[in-house]
Amino acid sequence: MMHTRQLFHFLTITETRSISAAARELGITQPAISRSIKQLEESLGVKLLERRANGVILTPEGRVLARRVKLMNIEYQHALAEMVDLNQGIGGRLRIAAGPVWILEFLPPVIREFHEQFPNVRISVVSGGYAGQLEQLLSGELDAVCGTLDFPDHSEIIKESILRIRHTVIAREGHPLSSLKRVTPQDLASYPWLVHANHVQSTSRIGAYFAFHGLEPPKIAIETSTLGGVAFLRKTDFLATYAEQGLTTLKEMGIIGIDSEGTFWDFEAGIVRRRSTKTLPALRSFTAMVRAALQTRPSVIKS
Repeated sequence: MMHTRQLFHFLTITETRSISAAARELGITQPAISRSIKQLEESLGVKLLERRANGVILTPEGRVLARRVKLMNIEYQHALAEMVDLNQGIGGRLRIAAGPVWILEFLPPVIREFHEQFPNVRISVVSGGYAGQLEQLLSGELDAVCGTLDFPDHSEIIKESILRIRHTVIAREGHPLSSLKRVTPQDLASYPWLVHANHVQSTSRIGAYFAFHGLEPPKIAIETSTLGGVAFLRKTDFLATYAEQGLTTLKEMGIIGIDSEGTFWDFEAGIVRRRSTKTLPALRSFTAMVRAALQTRPSVIKS
């Protein structure tokens, strides 16, 4: 049996972390919202909140319910948007997270085409740590993630493979290593490195490469964003890794690939979305455009 009003009250408390603040936001009395939560706890047979002097905290059962109720609310908003789509054409918002090569190389032409066909859809594209992006996907804050599929399977996540990506070493044009005929792991270890902030996979892959060659990991000089990485590489002798498919675009910015021994990272990449969510028309169209745009790329995975 659904308890819509009580669940809405509970969701508001989880967002404000305070019964009194939730009551003010909802425009009801504090005893009324406390009574509503008590009824919900009695009907479910579990305690959801623990009251403290400075607010409330969620019990383990409360955390489970909070995550599910938040998803329910997001699905309800998606349902409203989909009903508008049926009457007025595709509209609303599409929230995408993407890795560096996707933002610099793969997505710009896709988003240009998508916007031309669906001008009423507002697209949000963000970057950041992959673990955090997956958490946001599961919580409903993102609709899809474009990037590596090199992470453990999850019962609530669908991975759609589109192509394989191989990382190589990059540096500025004129870097001392660019003049060498043969660049060894020892050569690479003698320079400071730059990594994408909060991107645990790439940092660990760099360490694994040097460990395989019997070397200590190089010094990580800076963690930064995609744009910051380009800026720092152009002005320093730092090294980094990047997808081979994006080297043409980087060369226009004064950054080149450095041929070196071995492979840093070779992985399947594609689009990740929640299994529990009915795919919105905008996301279906976006996914189809991404696959079509990448069909001519090297190492594309044929469906």
